[in-house]
Amino acid sequence: MTNYLKDMKEFMFYIRNEKDAKKSLTSNEHMAFIKKCETYIGILKSENKLIAAQPIVREGVVIRKSKNGWTETDVETDAETQVGYYHILARDIDEAIKIAKDNPEFEYVPSASIEVRPVKTQETETGFVYPTKDNKYHAQR
Repeated sequence: MTNYLKDMKEFMFYIRNEKDAKKSLTSNEHMAFIKKCETYIGILKSENKLIAAQPIVREGVVIRKSKNGWTETDVETDAETQVGYYHILARDIDEAIKIAKDNPEFEYVPSASIEVRPVKTQETETGFVYPTKDNKYHAQR
């Protein structure tokens, strides 16, 4: 593993938007948005900063457990929903925020927000390394 990857930390970008935010885009605007996302992803890949990125279908359920059992709420009832994610590598939270600010969501959908969160890859107390497909990004301590 190169020193570059050893010095990198993992971050998740949770892309949120109003449920029907993209309905106001024309078909040409929507295609331009998709193309800009593809370019953004290509840049992150070329800089070895992208682990994964995928849109999320706007259907599904939120489950909760309570004393009385389980409840399921349809995500379509939420005014705002998660519409995608990016799993990236960055030196620190400041670099991760800078990367997130370049996301095309902000150019095309004014209601977009991105939650930028560090990923915990290892337990400090036990040394347990959380599994990934190949753990190539995790330094074994």
